[in-house]
Amino acid sequence: MLTNIAYIIACILFILGIKRLTKPQTARSGNILSAIGMLIAVVTVLFERDVLDAWDAVDVVGGAYLWILIAVVIGSVIGLVWSKKVQMTGMPELVALYNGFGGLASFLVAFTQFIQNPNRPDVMIAVSISLALFTGGITFTGSVLAWGKLSEKLPGKAVVFPGQNIFNIIVLLLIVAASVLYIIPGTPINMAAVMVIAAVSLIFGVLFVLPIGGGDMPVVISLLNALSGVAVAMAGFIISNTVLVVAGALVGASGIILTLIMCKAMNRSITNLLFSGFGAGSAAVTSGSNAEPKAILIEDAYAILEAAESVVFIPGYGMAVAQAQHVVKEFAQKLEANGCEVNFAVHAVAGRMPGHMNVLLAEADIPYEQLKTESDINPIMPQQDVAIVIGANDVVNPAALTDTSSPIYGMPIIKAHEAKTVFILKRGKGRGFSGIENELFTMPNALMIYGDAKATIAGLSAEFTSAI
Repeated sequence: MLTNIAYIIACILFILGIKRLTKPQTARSGNILSAIGMLIAVVTVLFERDVLDAWDAVDVVGGAYLWILIAVVIGSVIGLVWSKKVQMTGMPELVALYNGFGGLASFLVAFTQFIQNPNRPDVMIAVSISLALFTGGITFTGSVLAWGKLSEKLPGKAVVFPGQNIFNIIVLLLIVAASVLYIIPGTPINMAAVMVIAAVSLIFGVLFVLPIGGGDMPVVISLLNALSGVAVAMAGFIISNTVLVVAGALVGASGIILTLIMCKAMNRSITNLLFSGFGAGSAAVTSGSNAEPKAILIEDAYAILEAAESVVFIPGYGMAVAQAQHVVKEFAQKLEANGCEVNFAVHAVAGRMPGHMNVLLAEADIPYEQLKTESDINPIMPQQDVAIVIGANDVVNPAALTDTSSPIYGMPIIKAHEAKTVFILKRGKGRGFSGIENELFTMPNALMIYGDAKATIAGLSAEFTSAI
């Protein structure tokens, strides 16, 4: 009875925590509530009689809790050091690895449960083991590959080959066939079937992420997060743990909802995302124009900004790379002190993970009411005196509106090109992470300010300070 009550309390805290994560002002308390819920769940599990009996049966040296405590200490130290050392630019790949570890944990739970009891389980447990191995294996290797692409330790472009989709379907059918052989009573190849499910699922995780290019990485992380939740729920069914089922279902459902939202923001379906090979040939995509971007100096940009009555900042991954969010906040305050209205336009897929820009701006204490979505800012963009694009690329590319041959055609964008003047802060003339050339850079009202975004913003802020 007490165990069930504790699990119910933990589940309620999970739900409240996820609810509070929907707003920057309450996100921190949402994390704390979810962490408390997990603490209650873990402590409750450790005091369950079945767990203690299982450890006593193994007769490990030091008692039932020693090795658990050692694992907790090691994991806590690694997590603490990692969280302290990671830069905001490294958050996307860190999230990818966390998804992968969650998938691996569920994969190992399913595999060890089978090894401990290789005899035919009931159909429900057999289905759960098959699904946990499948989703957990995909999540682990797919997340590791996503981490490699995001950290640029591996090429970020989509990798495609002739007949790839057909090959993937064959691999998937092999997993399904092995699962059926394992689940159906009377088949004598339990061990072989489970080994095939486990091994081929790990391979399929690589094949799953391989044809997805850098521009789609935020959506991929969200989808892998959803798969890790499904794997956790299946692990919960295997070991009859209610809190794992609920927690996994919450993560899986929220991940799928976020994936659909981001697909809608890109005007693409999940099937198009997974099977189109977006970015594979985008290096050859150009604007068709021979015009060169017009570059200006900070002093010239100041003259325009000093007279501006409305400015909108459009952040992208370049702001994360430069760690420019705090100087952007200071500069925005100086613009407001000069009588300028300031807003921040945040696209749903800007950056390299879901909510990347929102996290950065919240870290700098940018007022939430100044954050606008593309649907909020686009109707008033023609009235904006200056749009300042900080490292964003695809989310401000007019090709999405006009070029039917562009891979991003049809994707809703922030219409920065409709502002009276556009400042684009870039390190150089290279394309963005997706490899697509941006038509905005050569438009008549667009002006490039080359250099580190943080140094550029600091220079503009200094111009305002010296003018006071």
